[in-house]
Amino acid sequence: MDSNKIKRNTADCLFMVVLAFLFALNYELFIVKNGFAPAGINGIATMIEYKSGFSVGYFSLIINVPLCVFAYFCIDRAFAIKTFVFSVVYSVSLLLLQIADLSAFQYDAQGVDTVFPALIAGAIGGFVYGLSFRRNSSTGGADVIAKYVSKRDPLLNFFWVNFAINAAIAAASYFVYAVPDESGALVYNYKPVCLCMLYCFLSSFVGNAIIKGAKSAYKFFVITKHADEIGRDVLTKLKHSATRFRAIGAYSNTEKDVIVCVINKRQLVEFKDILLQYDDTFAFVETVDETIGNFKRVKVNLAEMGEDACRGKKKTDGEE
Repeated sequence: MDSNKIKRNTADCLFMVVLAFLFALNYELFIVKNGFAPAGINGIATMIEYKSGFSVGYFSLIINVPLCVFAYFCIDRAFAIKTFVFSVVYSVSLLLLQIADLSAFQYDAQGVDTVFPALIAGAIGGFVYGLSFRRNSSTGGADVIAKYVSKRDPLLNFFWVNFAINAAIAAASYFVYAVPDESGALVYNYKPVCLCMLYCFLSSFVGNAIIKGAKSAYKFFVITKHADEIGRDVLTKLKHSATRFRAIGAYSNTEKDVIVCVINKRQLVEFKDILLQYDDTFAFVETVDETIGNFKRVKVNLAEMGEDACRGKKKTDGEE
């Protein structure tokens, strides 16, 4: 393993330590006092702790250590190590936070406005999920199984397995969080079910948004007879390059140029204005979730090329 990869994995492990502590703090501050179960294996552990007093911290270790060993040999070593670091730090942090007096900081809704701690906990949980996955790691539990399934069968959608687990947790919470009334009879309430569903939805939404990344853009396919002019405008006005190739229309059987260009969201209107200047031009656009690569040097070169193109155009206009 090269030194850069070792440094990157070490930095990821340190980052997982921070995320694990945040995950544990999120549990202690917003979940444990408000009578609902979060998503995944942690939801099962939370209900077990509620009924028996057996700590989520110990349950997490019992479940995740064997899963991380399995992942080390059957999935990916770096993934397994980082998930192991997260799981151990999360469990130890939970056990320490349970000893500490956090009453001044805990959000105890007392059964009145429990939707608010569920919203906060779901957002923080999704934040941790998303950043973990982006670093080829996970929060343990079902995520390890999902990673294995996706490696063995990339076409299999694990979404339904996660959905089934979370649905079962939500349904079970209806019975787990029942409380006795004055006569001793259990009173069942749908509030824990709703809070569990709210947590699952928000954590999935935030996590998926982070996994997709903030570098979203638009990809244009432009079919035109004015490829030179459009290419020049894209270069000089938007400071982007493009890929160009020839294509033959299936109906007209005539050759035209096709330009493929990825632009920033804020440049969408400018690009449309460029296309509207040229007749016999057809384009369609797709959303790109993320652009990958080091474009800093390319951007500098494009800026210089754009300036040269502008100077050349002005010189030609002057000669004419």
